[in-house]
Amino acid sequence: MTLRHTSQLHAVAVIIVATMAAASAVGCATHGRGAIPPGTAQPDQFLFDKGTEALNQKKWLTSREFYKQLTETYTQSPLRPDAKLGIGDTYLGEGSTEALVLAINEFQEFLSFYPTNRRADYAQYKISMAHFRQMRAPQRDQTETRDTIRELETFVVRYPNSELTGEVKGKLREAHDRLSEADYEVGVFYYKQRWYPGAIDRLTVLLKQDPEYTGRDGAYFFLAESLTKVNRQAEALPYYEKLLEEFEVSEHLEDARKRVAELKAKADAKAATR
Repeated sequence: MTLRHTSQLHAVAVIIVATMAAASAVGCATHGRGAIPPGTAQPDQFLFDKGTEALNQKKWLTSREFYKQLTETYTQSPLRPDAKLGIGDTYLGEGSTEALVLAINEFQEFLSFYPTNRRADYAQYKISMAHFRQMRAPQRDQTETRDTIRELETFVVRYPNSELTGEVKGKLREAHDRLSEADYEVGVFYYKQRWYPGAIDRLTVLLKQDPEYTGRDGAYFFLAESLTKVNRQAEALPYYEKLLEEFEVSEHLEDARKRVAELKAKADAKAATR
């Protein structure tokens, strides 16, 4: 067989393979796009139901294809807004960084197209959750945490009567805690390095900015300890007492009780010598 014949056979083989692949892709796309059975009375409802069924089964790509066919083909369908939300939910379900960015885009577009829709609060909440799921550990960059807080606070202002408000406030607390945890860890680091002025500054700011910080028992304790180390015992005592008053359970309770007793004893002894 000549080289020329070999090349021709190879070319034919490539064309056959490419044709088969294209046909397969078309077939997959047709099925993925949810071929509507002939005679379906409500094709938009059919697509929506199929998309929702796949979403519940966590078949994110299949679900998205059904929803997209609805939004792109039946632009006047009353189901289009819910399908748009469904597309966003499929991206959230995938959960990759890229998918979460696409989810945010879908929900933001929903709010642009349907600002007064009955599910606008849901879209705003899901934007928040897409940022929430990208929050990083306290010692890492906190940009996504701040974005989460911004979107959750927007929700609280815009939709105060939403059924999702309780959930939103819980997530808002978690996000604020993440930011405060970052400051707390820096403050404790300064304390352990015996740079007490740095610890005092960082922990004081933390408690001022976030007085409801869930881990404030530790902030109270290490702030009081730092103040004690620089001979500012009178300022330290209220923080020890706050810890005892506000927390029934804390790893710092026993030490705080000892410090309060010691400081009060010193104060009494000093007063007696006057």
